[in-house]
Amino acid sequence: MKKLLLPFLLIISLISRAQEPLHCGADELRIATLKANPKIAEAVIKRDSLLEAFTKNYVEQFYQQRTPSATYIIPVVFHVIHDYGTENISDAQLRDGITVINKTFRKQAADTGSIVAAFKPLHADCDIEFRLATIDPNGNCTNGITRTASTLTYTGDHAVKALIQWPPDKYLNVYVVKNAAGLAGHAVWPADADSIPAWDGIVLSHNYVGSIGTSNPTQSVAFAHECGHYLNLQHIWGGNNVPNFYYYPCADTAKDCAIDDLVADTPPTIGWQTCNLSGASCGNAVDNVQNAMDYSYCNKMFTYGQKARMHACLNDTIAHRNNLWQVANLIATGTYTQPGALCNADFTSNKTVVCEVGSNTVFFTNTSYNGSFTSLAWSFPGGLPSTSAAASPTITYSVPGTYPVTLKVYNGTDSASITKTDYISVLPNTGLPYPFTEGYESTTSLTGLQWFSNSFDTLNRWQLTTTAACSGTHSVMLDNFGNTMNTKDELISPIINLTGGSSIAFKFKYAFARKDTTSQDQLQVYVTKDCNNTWIQRLSLVGSALQTVVPQSTPYVPVAAGDWMQASVNIPVSYYTANFRFKFVFSSKGGNNIYIDDINIDVASGIDEITQQLSNLAVYPNPASDVLHLSFDLSAPKQLDFVVTDILGKEVYNSGKTICTQGANEFALDLKQLKSGFYFVKLSDGKQEITRKFVVSR
Repeated sequence: MKKLLLPFLLIISLISRAQEPLHCGADELRIATLKANPKIAEAVIKRDSLLEAFTKNYVEQFYQQRTPSATYIIPVVFHVIHDYGTENISDAQLRDGITVINKTFRKQAADTGSIVAAFKPLHADCDIEFRLATIDPNGNCTNGITRTASTLTYTGDHAVKALIQWPPDKYLNVYVVKNAAGLAGHAVWPADADSIPAWDGIVLSHNYVGSIGTSNPTQSVAFAHECGHYLNLQHIWGGNNVPNFYYYPCADTAKDCAIDDLVADTPPTIGWQTCNLSGASCGNAVDNVQNAMDYSYCNKMFTYGQKARMHACLNDTIAHRNNLWQVANLIATGTYTQPGALCNADFTSNKTVVCEVGSNTVFFTNTSYNGSFTSLAWSFPGGLPSTSAAASPTITYSVPGTYPVTLKVYNGTDSASITKTDYISVLPNTGLPYPFTEGYESTTSLTGLQWFSNSFDTLNRWQLTTTAACSGTHSVMLDNFGNTMNTKDELISPIINLTGGSSIAFKFKYAFARKDTTSQDQLQVYVTKDCNNTWIQRLSLVGSALQTVVPQSTPYVPVAAGDWMQASVNIPVSYYTANFRFKFVFSSKGGNNIYIDDINIDVASGIDEITQQLSNLAVYPNPASDVLHLSFDLSAPKQLDFVVTDILGKEVYNSGKTICTQGANEFALDLKQLKSGFYFVKLSDGKQEITRKFVVSR
């Protein structure tokens, strides 16, 4: 067969919609990298040549001996890289991903009987098993899953591996992301991983992991495909020639029949992007469309030749794949026996705050690890039922208060328990009266039955402070100066009774500084009409649109009235309910501290019609160069003043009385006479005003 050298970086793309062809053009990325890094390309070619020589010799012996193979165990760790979205998939979905690939590699899938008759004799049990690690690199108990908040989840390239990587000579690192570089997933081959160990591992889009949750059985085949690349398998239609920097895309009828995947029992093929079981090419009576290394969407099998090639990879020193399955490493990673010993009790729930009446049912899930559990004992003070032995009990709370939850798990010989104090909060059905004001002058806690401070990451949270205030002596603040990037923290209000309200206006004051102009911290405001069930976003301030003062290189504390700005939030009329709540959500992106004060929910009047009719006054573009546009709606004609001030409060423009009509209005400000910098535009009817910050940048 024709000798082919392996690629520097092989990325497989599986389009999420099964009715469309799979993308096969990602190899251009590899070529660009090789051209830009010729020394790395040389190293890859050299290592691949050594691995290929070893593989050829190993495969020959494999067919000569034809003895039963021992099972190779590969320790796995999932690194979920997320931004608190759907990509932060459940432990159950991750474990299902392991189950799916093991069934494929061990010839145990329920539908193997549907394999085309010509290839059933070639269908191999690969004697390779993947197990989640139960001991981490520091010798601590683990469930084989880590979770890291990072916006790199949206790009999903090799950069995610710099966030966290367990030793690749001991673990297969699998990164689960929102978007795997625009693909279903990508893997680094052994020769490449040996050249750049920091890139070793597999990256998968979350909806291609397992067959449940955000994925499905069709898309679940991507993981096994990437594991094949990780163990030195090429696509079934052939590989790529590194020395000449060209590649062979799937279904290229002019090229693919003339090359080979270096596996003797996989017939030449052009490759298939649909499950055409009668598909034939390259002179075959039928192609091996169901092979795991094709793009067919019905991948079910590996051949004996592919098994031999993967075993060769696991016995070579290239990229240390030969160390993964050694007994010493299996003991060190907690994968020598399956399942591992019980070491930690834990649980999750779909909510921690409920109302006395209405959304007061909580679903609990046991997430203890490791091992199988012979029994569980739950305790739910304040709940009904108050005890349970179910794996996922459903509990109803109807008495206001704050309650603990306890779980104890048993596996026959060992037990572990956990108690989470003040875990469930049940809010009284009667909300605070409207109009509502909050200046935090008499508020003593953000963890009781009124205000709630919730941290997604447990590293930081909103807190009461007397360091600064817009009025009075108290406010709430989030110490964000030393906060970890990509953390997220909530501040949730008490229940407020808005029934009977009309034209309600929601305002608050805030003060925030960035560390520098690159900081992109975000403050969002959400509202709910049913206590704690369905939240909708009503305001988002990001980066320069959020800051109220110039960037500060030291921990920020507001010192002047001008440090504070007022924001308005539109509340839909349908949310004027007895169980209204709102919450502030702050996402840290490298900025400074933020403060909130003087929250007011009252009858709208005057200028507030702008925010009531349009949700928010629109100011764009921001930053602006020559012209700034303001758009808004009014429910009745009104005379407004448009005033612009600089960061020091000096007036630099005043439109005078301007007649604005009922309905949509747009006003354009000429900025040509203004220097680059921060400014404020104020709309006033002589009684009330609304202010927005903008940036002039040239």
